[in-house]
Amino acid sequence: MYAAELATGAKSFSDNPLIGSRRLNEAGLHVRRIELAERMADSRRRRLARLVSEEDRAAYARDGFIQKQGLLAESDLAGLRDEVATTPFDAWDMRQGNAVTRFIPLPPKVLKELPHLRAFVWSKPFQNGLRYVGSTNGDPLVYLHIVMTDPKGRKKADPQTAFHSDTFHPTAKAWFFLYDIDDAEGPFTYIPGSHRLTAERLEWEREQSLTAATNKDRLHARGSFRLRADELARLNYPEPLRFAVPGNTLVVADTHGFHARAASERPSVRVGIYGSLRRNPFLPWTGLDPFDLPGLRGRQARLFVGQKDLTARLKGRPVSHRYAGKVLATEPSKF
Repeated sequence: MYAAELATGAKSFSDNPLIGSRRLNEAGLHVRRIELAERMADSRRRRLARLVSEEDRAAYARDGFIQKQGLLAESDLAGLRDEVATTPFDAWDMRQGNAVTRFIPLPPKVLKELPHLRAFVWSKPFQNGLRYVGSTNGDPLVYLHIVMTDPKGRKKADPQTAFHSDTFHPTAKAWFFLYDIDDAEGPFTYIPGSHRLTAERLEWEREQSLTAATNKDRLHARGSFRLRADELARLNYPEPLRFAVPGNTLVVADTHGFHARAASERPSVRVGIYGSLRRNPFLPWTGLDPFDLPGLRGRQARLFVGQKDLTARLKGRPVSHRYAGKVLATEPSKF
């Protein structure tokens, strides 16, 4: 089983003794998986070039993300904001340190009566951006996404504020920000160009792989490597870019690149539509996603949160807090 996982997106050094083996990683196992995954992603992405414009392809190649400001017409944006603010949703809350992230799955049943939200979720900039950056023509996880932070709340830090790479291979996440993002309210932050493998990045990855299995940071040990601030210069990266952007902005980023949620200086609420697309990095084909079949398309996020809750119950762990109501009703100060 452990050997079979090497041919998948499995990334945990602490849970798989082969992925976490110092001896195998000294021989180059982790580095070879990274290099092969990037070559496979590049091959698939070339076949998906039709999905986005030449300008977007150039932006991704250079920076690791695609950004589109002023995406919707004002009337469409107003309609979308109104649907989000006035509709009661079922939601799942996840706490990480002094931040709570509210996830609202958007299956067809929910979107049926919400024309503006439905139109955006299935729009080409959102869907095609995820599919191109993620190098797979699959069905993404999609949520209405509210991040609530209170820096004066719990002393434990939000782990998302540390620069990190989600996994060892290219993968896509998207955020459509419905309202302006102030720089003091913890904007999404990305290190431009960090999505590509360089000699410095490969050497850094090799070094991390030798000790990751016993790293005290649980997320690092499970394959989402954390990058210390003093390592930026060593990797020859530019200064991080903070997305303090106006509402009506879409950002699609390759989260194999280093990114973080900047620390918030004051209580804040960030509202957006979030998408994530990640498949087995070693697949040679671009499509054949079972979740893209009729009857399953658009339902992946709802199935995912249901599976997470079921797994938690079976293991005797607390399930994610389920919240039913208007998603903008909770202020961070009331956590």
